[in-house]
Amino acid sequence: MTGTVIAGAGIAGLALALALGARGHRVRVLERSGPPPDGPAAKSAELWERPSVPQAAHDHILNALGVRVLRRHAPAVLDAALAQGARLVDLTTAAPPGPGSPGSGREPGDEELVTLLVRRPVLDLVLHRAVEALPGVTVSHGTTVAGLLSAPTGPAGHRVTGVVTDGGERIPADLVVDASGRRCASRSWLAAAGVPVPQDLTGPSRLHAFGRFYRLRRPHDPPPGPLNRGNAAGGIWDHYSAVLHPADNDVFAVTFGALPGDRAMAALRTPRGFTTACRLSPFLAPWVDEDAAEPLGPVRAIAMPPNVLRGAATGRQRPVAGLLRAGDAACVTDPMFGRGMSLALAHAFRLAELIGEHPAADERLGPAAADLADRLLRPWYELGAHDSRSRAERWRAGTGAPAAPAPEPPGPAPVPGALRTAALAAAATDRTVWRGLTRMGTSLSTPAEVFADEEFLARVRAAAAAPRPAGPTGPLPPTPAELRHAIAAQEKG
Repeated sequence: MTGTVIAGAGIAGLALALALGARGHRVRVLERSGPPPDGPAAKSAELWERPSVPQAAHDHILNALGVRVLRRHAPAVLDAALAQGARLVDLTTAAPPGPGSPGSGREPGDEELVTLLVRRPVLDLVLHRAVEALPGVTVSHGTTVAGLLSAPTGPAGHRVTGVVTDGGERIPADLVVDASGRRCASRSWLAAAGVPVPQDLTGPSRLHAFGRFYRLRRPHDPPPGPLNRGNAAGGIWDHYSAVLHPADNDVFAVTFGALPGDRAMAALRTPRGFTTACRLSPFLAPWVDEDAAEPLGPVRAIAMPPNVLRGAATGRQRPVAGLLRAGDAACVTDPMFGRGMSLALAHAFRLAELIGEHPAADERLGPAAADLADRLLRPWYELGAHDSRSRAERWRAGTGAPAAPAPEPPGPAPVPGALRTAALAAAATDRTVWRGLTRMGTSLSTPAEVFADEEFLARVRAAAAAPRPAGPTGPLPPTPAELRHAIAAQEKG
């Protein structure tokens, strides 16, 4: 019997297999897509065809939480990523001047404020190779879980005892983990087995993204422009966003966020429209100059998935013994906030610890996993649901679009809007406030933890009472009319 079957070889599935395999567990990973090609990770990642993971072709961020998880639990994976061209970036270089600035005594915790510049396929491939090197772990590609093997445990209970693949193979297991990503395949498995599936919590995003990768032509030159956002360039404004993230091996990505249904902004999917919008957006023009960089592929469009907290992952229904969920199968957060990969890593390694505490996958494991999801994932679901809704409302107002039908409110704001606005303003000049918001933005500290700090709150209030400079503090983006007109004119030309 296989000890654990993991359905899905994405970030969460591979990280869990790595953590369990390192502890001596027998693990079999079942993955729908084909295996990655051999060769250097950076090149192989570009050739890896993964139709079942379309989001892998878009920009991703491994924020400070993800780096901390790798440093603590998989330092060899971090070292391998760095050896393949990934880079660590110190976010404190973007902090406002003040105590704790570089060279004047950093504060405890500042060493955690780093992100890893790496493309999603490169990190996936490095993880994949680390997992394949473990003697107790097997990865089966081209294999899909079609259903569950289960046995009744009483009048209303079930226990999962394995899986059935699309090829008819029956694989007994002590534990089955759904790491199938956003589709959360275990919902259909349970429904087919006649097991009730609890309702999920959802908070829609209602936005579209358009992204394109580039490679610098002269990698040894200074970068074409400044990274005004620490590890990124660009901005998030009142009617759209345009953000550039450097990645590994002199590659960078530019991603636009826009409201769906806007025909003019839909022209961002064309190379000419995309380049025009880059040239108009603050901080991006020098990066996409033909002499500075070359495109690596087409513009790719994607609809942002909703924020989802799976009901079965948080104890809203009695857990099914022998079945767990990891990563996006447990919780999806709006990709525009860049938390997905890091939360998947954190969740996977914490699940491995729980499984180690309950090696027989007894009746206590399910409730313990539900409690973990509630503590680790719920704060980011709630923040994502609120922020996605607020951003869509702000952009609709900024573009003059009609208000969307009001959905069921996602719950109270994790942080009152006026207080958060004041904190954002204070962070421009106060290093302590900047540090707190950066820890929240990189998932190291929850909103409740940051805004419960008395010193943080006192500094926010003091900054709010101080005089502020009038007028804009940086370059302005084009107005909605200017942006639409320029894109349309370029398309006609």
